[in-house]
Amino acid sequence: MPPPPPPVRVAVVGTGNVGSTYAYALLLSGLAAEIVLINRSREDAEGEAMDLSHAAPYATPVRVWAGDDEDYAGAAIVVLTLGAPQGDAPDRLALVEKNGDIFRQTVPEIVERAPNAVILVASNPVDVLTWATWKLSGLPRGRVIGSGCVLDTSRFRALLGRHVGVDPRDVQADIVGEHGDSQVAVWSRATIGGLPFAEVAAASGHPIDDAALDEIAERTRTAGAAVAERKGFTAYGVAAGLLRITEAILRDEKSVLSVSTSLEPALGLGDVALSLPSIVGRGGVERVLPLALSAAERGALERSAGVLRETTAKLGMG
Repeated sequence: MPPPPPPVRVAVVGTGNVGSTYAYALLLSGLAAEIVLINRSREDAEGEAMDLSHAAPYATPVRVWAGDDEDYAGAAIVVLTLGAPQGDAPDRLALVEKNGDIFRQTVPEIVERAPNAVILVASNPVDVLTWATWKLSGLPRGRVIGSGCVLDTSRFRALLGRHVGVDPRDVQADIVGEHGDSQVAVWSRATIGGLPFAEVAAASGHPIDDAALDEIAERTRTAGAAVAERKGFTAYGVAAGLLRITEAILRDEKSVLSVSTSLEPALGLGDVALSLPSIVGRGGVERVLPLALSAAERGALERSAGVLRETTAKLGMG
């Protein structure tokens, strides 16, 4: 008889607000049999692992522990939430040089010990660090995924659903480009139940015009800053987005998610990582879907790619 498959292991690198919240969500989900926490401060990782293990009896059987570099071995997914805190930095892109140095030290260790893992990046600036991780790892483009605009898309759909009074899960609309100030709301392709969003909105008595859409797009773009201004950081939304990506990978769902990957040259946006609707399964991103945009949206996406190319150049990895 063949040996039984190894238990599903997920390694979480960084045990700050996002890493620990994601690990807790992962524990409750039952998707992983093993959760290893790796952090620069071993004591912090041990404390989080102890606390999480106390919740396990109320969830599903799972082994949680604080590990070291050798514990990357056997991981199906390695989730990167480590990095310098944003603090007083004006935006996510301002973190690029500090976190770029941290990733130069971390990524080669991961690939050496877990060459078959999918690497999932949540650290900011997530698009730039997704590109850097792909470059440092030597892995296929699809095996390195950034959380990208998964959270922005969720926020956008929630606001659109609220506008017309429908379940946001029935709204199909994406945020693409940078997870940041240059993100693009794809209004022209928005639907509810397969019908054009504008038509459903008008029929419901809640028509939407350009001014209303601009307000919703702006609220989506600034949502993270609004949360951080009040509580100092964001964690629950991004952790839920990371869990959704994890589920799509471990269950080989072939789900369409607006995640960040390093783009193929054929897409015409240059050597950059950004978010586009992509099919996510066991091997990571299997395919980036073609997205028919209006002329204005395509122009905005190209400008977003330009912002990211400029920032990525600061890494000096070209």
